Amino acid sequence: MEQQPEKQHDDGPVSSSAADPNDKIPSGEAETLAQPAPAKQQPSKPLALNNPIPSGIPTGSSSSPADGRPSFSTDGKGSALSSYVDISESRNVTPLTSAPSLGENSRNNGSSSARNAANDEQEEDHGSPDVSEAEAEEIALEHREAATQAEEGSILIDSDDLATDDGYGSDTATNASTSLADSVRDYVYENGRRYHKFREGHYNFPNDDVEQQREDMKHSMVKMLCGGQLYFAPIGNRPQHILDIGTGTGIWAIEMGDLFESANILGIDLSPIQPDWVPPNVRFMVDDAESPWLHPRNHFDYVHARHTVMGIKNWSTLMRRALEHIRPGGWFEMQEVLHYPISSNNSMAPDHPVAQYWGLIRDGLDNLGVNFHAVANGKLSTMMRECGFVNVTERVLQIPIGTWPKNKVLKTVGLYWRTVLTDGIQAIALGPLTRGCGWSPSEVEMFLVEVRKAYKDNSSLMYMPLHIIYGQKPLNY
Repeated sequence: MEQQPEKQHDDGPVSSSAADPNDKIPSGEAETLAQPAPAKQQPSKPLALNNPIPSGIPTGSSSSPADGRPSFSTDGKGSALSSYVDISESRNVTPLTSAPSLGENSRNNGSSSARNAANDEQEEDHGSPDVSEAEAEEIALEHREAATQAEEGSILIDSDDLATDDGYGSDTATNASTSLADSVRDYVYENGRRYHKFREGHYNFPNDDVEQQREDMKHSMVKMLCGGQLYFAPIGNRPQHILDIGTGTGIWAIEMGDLFESANILGIDLSPIQPDWVPPNVRFMVDDAESPWLHPRNHFDYVHARHTVMGIKNWSTLMRRALEHIRPGGWFEMQEVLHYPISSNNSMAPDHPVAQYWGLIRDGLDNLGVNFHAVANGKLSTMMRECGFVNVTERVLQIPIGTWPKNKVLKTVGLYWRTVLTDGIQAIALGPLTRGCGWSPSEVEMFLVEVRKAYKDNSSLMYMPLHIIYGQKPLNY
């Protein structure tokens, strides 16, 4: 019987579906996007740090086993600590992940072979880390404190870093080729940006090289915030079939393919922008998750969706299709950001340029039929239960915007997230404001001048909530 959830936080693309491409795309156009790479060289085994989740934030009901102890790199340079650190026994906490232990040969929950990871956390550990005991303990403490502060909403402030901060990087481009027929690889160019052609207009954000770099940095930021974890649902040690909805550049699917060699990983997206060289158990497909799914029922062990809130129009339909195609006992997980700035010290006025910006994005997407704030107020977890999922769990982590946190891990996360938002400020705004609100491109550019400046203000202590929601298909379904 499903437990009743605790009260959820009042906080608040891309889509794709598992389908036979020949049933979805005209003949000659549907091809697998990526071919298997040669057998990958196994990296040396990193040592591990367990990162438990603290109490203090309502998380909903959970029947997750407490045996999950994934490992991850902790020094930001590919090295790792020499022992597990576990504070769950001394505090009334739930482990940050319900993912199962990977045993003595534990590897990072997220491999280093992913393409163009935007930070050093993706590097392989090719040798023994040169970390003293004191340094290791300091790193471990930073990560434990980061987990506690992000989950409890108690991020400590660095009073020396509250002024305007210009310290973020410049745009760089990446390239990802595909093997699709030209008609599927066609793109639409609008206001100087490139958009997907398949199901044109369904997703209102670009897919060009600059945007791909930004998406990979977003992946690295979330991974760092989550202690290196790629998933939270207790999917077991040997899942066989995994679907990644809105796979984007494919970085999450590639890392999962490295992590679970037993599994066939399918990543689907409206844009054919994934790389050619991937693990042999990973493939990509152009497809729309909001169209009928053509894979067998009761097929997937795990369905994953992240950063899809900007593109999904009918969440209930998506969840029902996931429930139908997940095997009994399998899991559906969503990781979605509520894209609206919240001030940790309640100092941000409603007319703050960043608040105005995201309010207009919401209005534009609403006009285009996208429920941009579906993640707010526990809506997605409620819909998941109503669709028939059980053991539904929701966790909320705060993503700082800027370098105002005192904790080094959260300071880096905040720098990454602000860079993601400022580098994408035009990409995010053009579609919703020109298509949804009727603005001209020049009006958008004039408006963005003040928004760019406002993002550099650390004194507002801005953050956005990351909602992690997962539920299980009943065994008797």
